[in-house]
Amino acid sequence: MKTMNCFYRFIWIMAAILCATQEMGAQVVVEAKLDSVNILIGEQVGMEVNVTAPKNARIVWPQLKPSQMLVPGLEVVEVAEGDSTELDGGLMKVGKKLTLTAFDEKLYPIPGMKVKVDGKAYAANQLALKVITMDVDTLHPNQFFPPKSVQTNPFWWSEWSAFFWMSLLMLALAISLVYLMVRLKQNKPIITKIRIVKRVPPHQRALNAIEKIKAEHLQRSEDQKAYYTQLTDTLRQYINERFGFNAMEMTSTEIIARLQQSGDKTMIDELSGLFQTADLVKFAKYSTLINENDLNLVNAVNFIDQTKLEGQPTEERIVPKLSEEDKQKKETRRAIKVLIVLVTVMVVALLAYVVYGVYQLLN
Repeated sequence: MKTMNCFYRFIWIMAAILCATQEMGAQVVVEAKLDSVNILIGEQVGMEVNVTAPKNARIVWPQLKPSQMLVPGLEVVEVAEGDSTELDGGLMKVGKKLTLTAFDEKLYPIPGMKVKVDGKAYAANQLALKVITMDVDTLHPNQFFPPKSVQTNPFWWSEWSAFFWMSLLMLALAISLVYLMVRLKQNKPIITKIRIVKRVPPHQRALNAIEKIKAEHLQRSEDQKAYYTQLTDTLRQYINERFGFNAMEMTSTEIIARLQQSGDKTMIDELSGLFQTADLVKFAKYSTLINENDLNLVNAVNFIDQTKLEGQPTEERIVPKLSEEDKQKKETRRAIKVLIVLVTVMVVALLAYVVYGVYQLLN
């Protein structure tokens, strides 16, 4: 009884293996097809063989080489790898491409190519290729015609008209380009030069003038009038530039009053005493002492130092103003330059298009 059970179990295992093998075999498909079913003698035709098998299957193709006969009279010209595509269900499709030719008129039966998949041979479907020849005049075998000479293409105005009119347009644009360039040359540019002028601050200019007065030793000379005239003129000029009112045309009293109105009372008493002394010397022939002259000189310097403005620019950029006519000329030159650029681009584009089109027509 035990022996019978083992026997039945063995039968079931063998049946399962046989079914699995058949199922695997059913998944393998080999298909072949031709690009054309008939060709002329010497022409080539493509033959594609595709194998559908499981992804991990080992596929062995038949060994075919160029110049080998696939069947008698049907020659293999080239062998190349085909496309490989993954399919659903764990399958893949692998291809092989052959290029065939024949030189005899005949109907060639092509047997199914055999491909081994995991050691088992599978055959593709059978094909047939018909090779035909050119028609020959058998009634007049002695009549031979030489090859025809090179034929010239007829002239069609419709093919050339567009390029002709574009050439005329390009010529007109080129003439206008020359005209614009002549106009640009005649219309000379407006050149404006920007000057950078060094600017001496008012306090520095006043101090330089006082240093000059001091270097000439006028305070120690007998000509007191010249000394106080130069000193007060220097202060008047400084006040004019620093405080913004015309101190050169004002009396000493008016200057002091104007400074007090502006709210600046820095060294007003010392400055008032200096102007009073200067008026006495110039108009009343008052004679001063040397130390008094030195004191007035020091007061003038102190007044300038305490009222000066720091951080003033030391350079001035002077831009000349253009007249309306110059501005119009400048705008005209700019417009001409823009037109020259645009016309140049159009001429180059038309020239390239015409040359390319004519080249295409002539070849």
